[in-house]
Amino acid sequence: MSKFDTYKNSFANARLTRSPSGVLEVALHTDGGKLLFNGHTHEQFVDLFHQIGADTENRVVILTGSGDAFMDAISPEGFDFFSPRGYDKIFREGRKVLMNILDIEVPMITALNGPVLLHSEYALLTDIILATPETVFQDKPHFDFGIVPGDGVNLLWPEVIGSIRGRYFILSRQVLDAATAKDWGVVNEIVPADRLLARAHEIAEGIAALPPLTSSYTRIALTQKLRRIIDQEGGYGLALEGISAAEVARSMAANG
Repeated sequence: MSKFDTYKNSFANARLTRSPSGVLEVALHTDGGKLLFNGHTHEQFVDLFHQIGADTENRVVILTGSGDAFMDAISPEGFDFFSPRGYDKIFREGRKVLMNILDIEVPMITALNGPVLLHSEYALLTDIILATPETVFQDKPHFDFGIVPGDGVNLLWPEVIGSIRGRYFILSRQVLDAATAKDWGVVNEIVPADRLLARAHEIAEGIAALPPLTSSYTRIALTQKLRRIIDQEGGYGLALEGISAAEVARSMAANG
């Protein structure tokens, strides 16, 4: 039994398939359709990315969604933002999931099959981003819930598109279309939906043909700066998010 066999069916919200050359496709989903992100997936994806990173037979990872969106729906189920113990869990998972993505020491490709309205930082930690014409980016749920966007989007968007653009994107809840995202360096290619995964696999197979240490160490070399940013500043943003969540909880309690 390969290591892949021990975890490939372990995640209720991620469908994993791997080619003989080691190209792992990870499709996030809920019941086979578009992912509904919640507190359970927040916890689950920490281990998902850990298991992928620990499997040395993975040569390239393709991250994608299901249905008509990569990630545009969230439910409060399973989250406890409003108690110290509950937010401690979110804080720990929030830090670990980003580092576990960076600990996947093989090149990563994100194939965005539609809108990304939350957790766009997952994609920004990968090396190549493909998008469909229907893809849009936004950071929506943080301000909808009244809390600080401190989960990594606060760090990565200014890093990728520039400080002024990045802060505007977060503060104004700007909707960024795929063409603008490509112009600003977020997206590498815009691909029709029916060609998206084929193109992702085409690129992945080319990378998988490289000597294993070459492709792996290239990913490591390319992500050193991102690792420093997340390691040094990720916890602070999450702490600020927690403080704002406590204030939201206090206001809700005061208003009955």
